[in-house]
Amino acid sequence: MQEAREDTVLGDFDDAELAYGGATTKLSRRAERFVVATDGSGGKPADFDVRYVFGVVPLQQYLLPLPSGRLQALSVAWDVEKKRWYHLYPNENVDFRDELHWTKPSQNWNFMCAECHSTDVDKRYDAETDTYDTRWFRIDVGCQACHGPGAKHVEWAESQREPSSVDRKATDVGLLVDFAAGESRVEIEACARCHARRSVITPEYEHGERLMDTHLPALLDESLYHADGQILDEVYEYGSFLQSKMAQKGLRCSDCHDAHTGKPKAEGNALCVTCHNAGAPSARAEIDTSGLVKKRYDAPEHHFHESGKPGSNCIECHAPKKAYMGIDLRADHSFRIPRPDLTETIGSPNACNNCHGDKTPRWAADAIRRHASPGTEPAAHYGSALHAGRRGKTGAMRALAGVATNDALPSIVRATALRELFRYPGRSTLEAFAAGLGNADPLVRREAVTGLDALSPPERARAIAPLLDDPVLAVRIEAARVLAPVGEQALDEGRRAAFRLALAELEASYRANEDRVEGRVARGNLFAALGRTEDAEAAYRSALALDPTAVPAAVNLADLYRAQREEKQTETVLREALARSPANPALEHALSLSLVRQGRKEEALSLLASASKAAPERADILYTYAVALADHGKREEAIGALEKGLAPSRGDRDVLLALAAFYRDQGDVDAATGYIDVLRSINPEDPALGP
Repeated sequence: MQEAREDTVLGDFDDAELAYGGATTKLSRRAERFVVATDGSGGKPADFDVRYVFGVVPLQQYLLPLPSGRLQALSVAWDVEKKRWYHLYPNENVDFRDELHWTKPSQNWNFMCAECHSTDVDKRYDAETDTYDTRWFRIDVGCQACHGPGAKHVEWAESQREPSSVDRKATDVGLLVDFAAGESRVEIEACARCHARRSVITPEYEHGERLMDTHLPALLDESLYHADGQILDEVYEYGSFLQSKMAQKGLRCSDCHDAHTGKPKAEGNALCVTCHNAGAPSARAEIDTSGLVKKRYDAPEHHFHESGKPGSNCIECHAPKKAYMGIDLRADHSFRIPRPDLTETIGSPNACNNCHGDKTPRWAADAIRRHASPGTEPAAHYGSALHAGRRGKTGAMRALAGVATNDALPSIVRATALRELFRYPGRSTLEAFAAGLGNADPLVRREAVTGLDALSPPERARAIAPLLDDPVLAVRIEAARVLAPVGEQALDEGRRAAFRLALAELEASYRANEDRVEGRVARGNLFAALGRTEDAEAAYRSALALDPTAVPAAVNLADLYRAQREEKQTETVLREALARSPANPALEHALSLSLVRQGRKEEALSLLASASKAAPERADILYTYAVALADHGKREEAIGALEKGLAPSRGDRDVLLALAAFYRDQGDVDAATGYIDVLRSINPEDPALGP
């Protein structure tokens, strides 16, 4: 990040123009100012001064000021190599109504960008006035961004009479953290603060402490990663690297990258063969190389391609790149073996067909088999279990439980499996969650706590209360969230103080994000769980004040009124929200339920038909629509809707149970039994199946 000056602005501001989505952005110079004329808030054209520039290569973005202390990242960026203006979302028609528009919260520098692009950022958001007064210690990333406060190091340096070649520990020279000592986790998590898809749970970052004391890393969610863990959305490096054998064996970021430039320590395959070779791996003593096969890797007998030609570079196959922000190529750091066989079975991409696009995955899989040792078959992969869980495939529950309890797999994979397991109730699922509570990794512990939310209040209190004292903040506050509806009185007296403390930490984490609708809605949910209805209402209302189109805020506020039996208030909130977001399926679904409770079933059915058509992947909407049809005596239509929605609903449990019930009521025992058998094949322990 730099101030916008003659020597820092790389883009063409010589009256350049870019047309996009019905609007034209003009970029010009006015004396010493760089000016952008474009559509602002509400779509109204206006002129904006460029305040700061972001990036040098391969692209440069520009930060424009909006009222209330906001800096926003313009979606029109400069391609440094091709010297052209381009839009970051070329295949979408992003206008002022879209959440991706440059004026929206998703492009806000104060929240989205500042922490990782400047040093020691203080967001300074005032919720009462909805204003920022963001400050930093240094405008860009300096030494103290990673190493922490450096005053003691400066004192040490100034005390030295002459340079010394004696190696010292970092802590001996006044540095707060010794990245070279101890386990690799310390360095990796320091990098992950910015090189991870994550959210902030407290701004009180402490250098050298656990990442999850201040941040919550994303798991391998379907919207972010392919089922086998390959990168899909913009997830940076951390979640990928955690999946790698390198991470499991003790490598850290600086083993391959220069810590201060970020560049690889050697060019091309020369970096990889320092360890992957036929002789002795050149690795730190702390790295476990016992399972590393010694052979020639940088050779055609390994990579199947002519040396020096495409396909012979290690990263092409083991760390394929994907473009983000249009032109920024980033490598997948999971360093996986290409698996075209998985492309055939679960649809994940593979490096072979990235280059050989004219060939099939079967062709690529056969090519690998021909070069493999005789009798070698592809190993089982956790991607198959995650895919089965997400699609409701045969054996989904047991496959997920097997991954979740497999100590040999990376923790991020096991935590993701636990999250997917929540859809599949049963003994094995509960056992997997219970086992996860004692896992050494906080990623797994936290997800296990979340999964046990389905327990009865007394069981929940017994199982989760010990985690209120967890040493990692992200785990403690999740335990408090899950126990909030249970209440303090259900806990042993010795746990109540810990509950109150964790609850305070949880609310503070929501306040740290109250410049976002999500933070305010989360506070409302917490207050609702605690029975503090007035506080919950105020939180939801404040979220709607921040963004009147925030659907979760409207739906949760309406549900709060429903719980108080104020059905007219519920309807009013939802109709007002629909006026702001017409035909939104989530709002239509919520309003239909209110209308049913009011006995206005015809109106409800019409809304459900619209919602189901707009969101065929929403199994909850489909289920409600089918029940409404059956209630109107249209059981055949209900069955037809459910069967049509089976594929997009991904083997949803409620959909399958509804089909079995409707066929049973029609006297078609065979059809009903068929759907029960499908459910049993997915999850034989489902309590709905009976003994």
